Amino acid sequence: MSKKKMILHAATQLFSKKGFKETSMAELSRATGAAEGTIFYHYKNKEDILLSVLDDIKEGMINEFEQYLAENKFESGLDMMEGIITFYLYLAGKREEWFLLLHRNYPYKLAEVNEVCRGHLEALYNCLADIFERAVLTGQQDGSIGDIPARKAALIIFSMVDGIVRFKTYNLYDAGALYTELIASCRRMLRHK
Repeated sequence: MSKKKMILHAATQLFSKKGFKETSMAELSRATGAAEGTIFYHYKNKEDILLSVLDDIKEGMINEFEQYLAENKFESGLDMMEGIITFYLYLAGKREEWFLLLHRNYPYKLAEVNEVCRGHLEALYNCLADIFERAVLTGQQDGSIGDIPARKAALIIFSMVDGIVRFKTYNLYDAGALYTELIASCRRMLRHK
């Protein structure tokens, strides 16, 4: 792993667990074994590291979903949606640091004043919404999903699934206990009338 990638990996871990503001460059230096000067050689400042982390998370999620969708065949768009929901929940456990970071407040506060950060967050969430929308459109083509606004349905389902992940992130509720009801609710919402 390159030094730049090591810095990014350590920053993701620290920002997700401690928070962006609470993570010092000295801690990042200790975590990577790289001198602060080396870190600043690769990144302009701590904010630049956060922006790179967000971009890395987006690329990682896209790659994970593309691989999942390429390796799995679905009988219908409705089944594809169930698979996407299941995989999103799986990914939230597998790459917990991504979701911990995305569920922190700081990136969104930064996005209010930093267009690049806003662009990274919008790109990430648009990619995720696109994945959910692909299942809706597939289902509408094969008749397993009714005639509903595809993007809106995708956003509602994505919001529900991500909300359940937030329960898990903040240890508020056993998200797994909601799985069966989540799938049943989504099927009822999407099923062809």
